Amino acid sequence: MRILIIEDERPLQEQVHTRLRSQGYAVDAASDGHSGLFLGMEYPIDLAVVDLGLPDIGGIEVIKRWRKAGREFPILILTARGRWQDKVEGLEAGADDYLVKPFHLEELLARLRALVRRAKGWSQPVLLCDPVALDTGAQTVTVGGLPIELTAYEYKLLEYLMLHVGEVISKTELTEHLYEEDSDRDSNVLEVLVGRLRRKLDPDRLLNPIETLRGRGYRFRLPRTAA
Repeated sequence: MRILIIEDERPLQEQVHTRLRSQGYAVDAASDGHSGLFLGMEYPIDLAVVDLGLPDIGGIEVIKRWRKAGREFPILILTARGRWQDKVEGLEAGADDYLVKPFHLEELLARLRALVRRAKGWSQPVLLCDPVALDTGAQTVTVGGLPIELTAYEYKLLEYLMLHVGEVISKTELTEHLYEEDSDRDSNVLEVLVGRLRRKLDPDRLLNPIETLRGRGYRFRLPRTAA
């Protein structure tokens, strides 16, 4: 998942940035409204965290411009303004959730995970495509109830594919959403990751959970299962 943080308090921005990266997210950051607006317009963002009291362009205006331009990714407002009027203004501008400073990082992470899930139609923290179950909170994966050990990037890849179950996801899209802008983006690495993930999920080659569509990308083919 690729998350954009727009926060002008450097220590807080760095704290949130570090924690999100430790949780496996690709993170882009900006300290002012102009830069944040540009990143949200030009980058394949999955979710944005936006402070309201930004230099130059305020957070409310940034959100309005994104929505007017058709950017539909979830937005969480992060601000010191606690009045209910500010919350209403932010939500009516197009934000999806609101968190008032000071806050606990665990609450922020939980809200972000929920926003990403709901944006893709998942209401529960466990993504279940029987027999594969991915717990977005604990960041664990089981197949038929048995735990599967995944690397950080294998987990990120599987989570993205399962959030978009049934959709064809190109290599370019996967790379843009899994890696930060300045990271090495060798498509061969992605192919190796997919191969390893297949072997771990389906060692006996009975499920075929991840399809390769030649020239188009990959698709997680197991259907959603009711919790």
